[in-house]
Amino acid sequence: MELKALLAKIDAKRAELDRQRPLSAAEAARLREYLDVEWTYNSNAIEGSTLTRQETLVVLKHGLTVGGKPLVEHLEAINHHAAIGWVEQLAARLAPPGEADILALHRLVLRSIDDASAGVYRQGQVYIAGSAHVPPPSRAVPGRMAEFAAWLARTGEDQGVDQGLHPVVRAAHTHFWLVDIHPFVDGNGRTARLLMNLLLLQSGYPIAIIRQEDRAAYYAALEAAHEGRLDPFLLLVAEAVECTLDIFLAATAE
Repeated sequence: MELKALLAKIDAKRAELDRQRPLSAAEAARLREYLDVEWTYNSNAIEGSTLTRQETLVVLKHGLTVGGKPLVEHLEAINHHAAIGWVEQLAARLAPPGEADILALHRLVLRSIDDASAGVYRQGQVYIAGSAHVPPPSRAVPGRMAEFAAWLARTGEDQGVDQGLHPVVRAAHTHFWLVDIHPFVDGNGRTARLLMNLLLLQSGYPIAIIRQEDRAAYYAALEAAHEGRLDPFLLLVAEAVECTLDIFLAATAE
């Protein structure tokens, strides 16, 4: 499906969701728990975590460690869940996120894993395994991030409508731009996906969960975007938003 047609379909489903009865508090809590686990599991699995969905649930809901799994994977799950809470707080604020917000988000992602690098722009060159894209040198990162934050602020006025930028497209561009700069030593992908979903929530859209099963397609779409072909990545994000919309619609239908 072409991007324009998919965005129209998403907006129709969002309008339908707005017309449906609201979920009860208990139903909303169960759905939130499900999505939090899915979001955390998939985002960390894309980066190589071996925790399963059920193990992720055990870590998040019961605070237990899973035998045989590295401590860092438990910390990644706990940190990501804390970052989701921070994203929800920022989404309620409605103001476009700035550099300080992005740094705070990254600080949560790497908390107790690499405190020296958490919330700090990298000081050296980094390379992305399996990608031909070479991120900018570290000396260019502050300027690139300032430019990025200015774009977020500008397009955040009326959620990008005045610029003719669909909120889902704006969120996908945000994800790609951060990964393209690769401002951190580690945690760039997780931070980018959290930031993308922050913008979606602020715009009244459900989160986009990039699933571990789609990791190859996700990386291929990012690689195409680095080469200047953004449509595959925009389409992949839009499909993820539609998938979450379908989950909400199924829940309200019952």
